[in-house]
Amino acid sequence: MTRDWRDVLADAADLALLGILLTLAALPLLTAAAAAATASAAVHDRFGTGGWPSARQTLARFVRAVPAGVPVSLLALAGAGLLAADLAALATGRVPGGTPALAVTVLVTAAVAGYAGSVVVEVGRTGGRWRPAARTAARACLDHPARWAALAGTAGVALLLALLVTPVTVPILAGYTLAALYAVARRPVTRPEPS
Repeated sequence: MTRDWRDVLADAADLALLGILLTLAALPLLTAAAAAATASAAVHDRFGTGGWPSARQTLARFVRAVPAGVPVSLLALAGAGLLAADLAALATGRVPGGTPALAVTVLVTAAVAGYAGSVVVEVGRTGGRWRPAARTAARACLDHPARWAALAGTAGVALLLALLVTPVTVPILAGYTLAALYAVARRPVTRPEPS
C-alpha cells in the first residue's frame, strides 16, 4: 500500500499531539519518566503495528509507569542539572580548564544524551521497565557506536531546534524528536563488506 500526503499529514498531526500530551504529562517533573515511557510505547506501537494505542491503553500505561518512573525522573533531573551547571561554569570561566575542559564536557553531554535517547526508545519496547531498557541501551550503544553517535546528533539537533523555535511549539517538537530517536535506533546496522 502506498502512502500519500494525507497519511504523512495524519502522522505529523499525531506526533504533534503526542508531543503536547507528553509535555503536559511531564509538567509535574516527577512524572517525566512515566510520560516518556508512555509516549515511547505509543511510538513503538505506531512503528510496529501501524496504529496508535487507544486512549484507555495509553492512560493505563501511564498510571503503571508512574511508580517506577519517579526515581528515574529524579535521577535524570539531577544529572541534567549537574551537567548544565558544569557547562555553565566552564563556559563563563568560573572554574579552571578553559576550552579543552568545555569541549570534553560537551562531548560527555552528547554521549549521555545519545544514551538517554536509546534508553527512552528501549523503555517503549520493554513495556515501561527502566532497568532492562537501560541495560539493553548500554549494550546497543557499545556494540554500535555509530548509532550511538547518530542518537546523540538527533538529540543535539532537537535541542538546537528547541532553542530556535517559538517556545509554544517546543511541545510539538517533543513528539517529532521521539519519533526521530526511534527511527534512528531501529535502523538496521550495515556491516562493511570484507575486501
